[in-house]
Amino acid sequence: MADYKCEKVLPYDNKSGKAEQVEKMFDNIAGQYDPMNRLMSLGNDRTWRKKAIEALKSISPKSILDVATGTGDFAIAAHKTLHPEEMIGIDISEGMLEVGRTKLKEMGLDDVITLQKGDSTALEFEDGKFDAVTVAFGVRNFESLQKGLSEINRVLRKGGAAAILELSEPTNPIHKLGYKIYTNCIIPIFAKFMSKDTRAYSYLPDSIEAFPEGEEMKKLLLECGFTKVTIQRFTMGTCSFYYAIK
Repeated sequence: MADYKCEKVLPYDNKSGKAEQVEKMFDNIAGQYDPMNRLMSLGNDRTWRKKAIEALKSISPKSILDVATGTGDFAIAAHKTLHPEEMIGIDISEGMLEVGRTKLKEMGLDDVITLQKGDSTALEFEDGKFDAVTVAFGVRNFESLQKGLSEINRVLRKGGAAAILELSEPTNPIHKLGYKIYTNCIIPIFAKFMSKDTRAYSYLPDSIEAFPEGEEMKKLLLECGFTKVTIQRFTMGTCSFYYAIK
């Protein structure tokens, strides 16, 4: 199984595996995650999720799994638009899930969306269970990218779709310069005032830079069993959307 640079980028040190460190990191920042997410993306994360969900309308999914669901934003948005019969979100961080469960209860959605702890590289669901699998800004955190994407393919029915959003670096030199200044200089300032774990927000640009985006990611999705993959780039290339059919 191939190794990818993003798997070697760790939030803290080399004393434990990536999954353990990612779990610790998100537990640490769970309370500040939603406002920091809005701030870091300048509010664009909501638009990106909406576009990914719109792409799934063509297959009218009745069962959806949201991998690396975090506090449940993608699961909530997908349920409101697509109205599936089953909506499950999994995440490695119990801290993030607790924030998500509180949100669901306040919104009256705790009886229609299930959030549970789970490992993206070893999904506890049978083959072909879901019509769609979504991942928003989580695949670069997988301990094994190939294993995680293969698991997503496994739990999808034939003809089902994976809708994957991931942060990316702009290719335009001017846009890339602005992006570098923002992620390496501005975001750390925000993090210093809003989060007790500033390392989490230096890990962010490091993991984005190491991620195999674009055609390399498309090739990997095809190797993991998908038959057709399309790519769209949003907001000057700062977000990439991969739509993969099994």
